[in-house]
Amino acid sequence: MADVEFRSEMTVELVRASAHDSDVLFAARVSTLGEQTLEQSQLDGFESEADEKRDRGLINYLMRDRHGSPFEHNSMTFYVRAPIFVFREFMRHRIASYNEESGRYRELNPVFYVPSAERNLLQVGKPGAYDFLPGSAEQTALVQQQTRVAAIHAYEAYQRMLEAGIAREVARIVLPLNIYSSMYVTLNARSLMNFLSLRTKREGSSFPSFPQREIEMCAEQMETHFETLMPLTYAAFNKNGRVSP
Repeated sequence: MADVEFRSEMTVELVRASAHDSDVLFAARVSTLGEQTLEQSQLDGFESEADEKRDRGLINYLMRDRHGSPFEHNSMTFYVRAPIFVFREFMRHRIASYNEESGRYRELNPVFYVPSAERNLLQVGKPGAYDFLPGSAEQTALVQQQTRVAAIHAYEAYQRMLEAGIAREVARIVLPLNIYSSMYVTLNARSLMNFLSLRTKREGSSFPSFPQREIEMCAEQMETHFETLMPLTYAAFNKNGRVSP
């Protein structure tokens, strides 16, 4: 049996993107300029500092007054590697396209998530108002030790069934939710902002969010790519309370 590997991080890679602030601008201006926007639609940047100031103002207006459709004329595709329980949270967001690695068609690799020592372990409060606090050294050791034991035991059972000729789609039923999977996620900026508003916790947000830390780790990496690709849109998103228009 292959050696079981334990990891504490999430992987998010930007595979491809067609996403620029100019995508928002030409889509918004077609309502008043019609075919005159065709030339602008070929541009990825700004012609002058005055243009940038004007365009920044338009994007902020669209965000502030929640004119959302101009933020949909772009696309970002991410490759995400994370535990299966994180993907189940992702797929609660019916605003993206997903294609995930299949345990029916391939033997799953023995890579499992174990929380790092920095991961908060204690849930204090009531639903909707939880605080998550650090655990003790003993609690951290218990979580890590029990997670490793359970994962190794489950993967050994999985391997025994495969070696006995059991179909992969049956053998996989013993695997725990902390086994890593991989998927492609494709979405536009409006959908991404909705995702970020719910899956990150930030000061200055108009509405509080209490994301599970593991999906927040993915969201933080996606947000970094978003900031690089569409800086004016990203700035307006933060300025207006991190609410998707």
